[in-house]
Amino acid sequence: MLVVIDTNILVSALWSKNGGPARILSLIISGDLIPCYDYRILNEYREVLTRPKFKFTSSEIDSLLDWIVDNGRSVVAQPLSIEFTDKADKKFYEVAKFCGASLITGNIKHFPKDTFVLTVSEFLQQYK
Repeated sequence: MLVVIDTNILVSALWSKNGGPARILSLIISGDLIPCYDYRILNEYREVLTRPKFKFTSSEIDSLLDWIVDNGRSVVAQPLSIEFTDKADKKFYEVAKFCGASLITGNIKHFPKDTFVLTVSEFLQQYK
């Protein structure tokens, strides 16, 4: 199953090894879920994860991002002419739409109402 993971889910998964975001990351690492991404998403992941306030080590970040690159699906998504309140979120929506993937986010209000845009709990409930 293809998924696009918003950065806030990735941060939460690394921050706390328990809970829904960590379960999503575990499903990705086990190969049950395949992350879709593009260069913009990878750049945001790296930029956010390297912020000093999170205190993630460079080896943790590099290992995770290398794993995503090696095991995920890299795409060049079609730009969409949809207005976003936070333009930085548009890339996640474009990649998910392009791949036919579920977009998992903690900021559902930042995205258009669409059946593939899900919170962690919504996704895990449907995934069972």
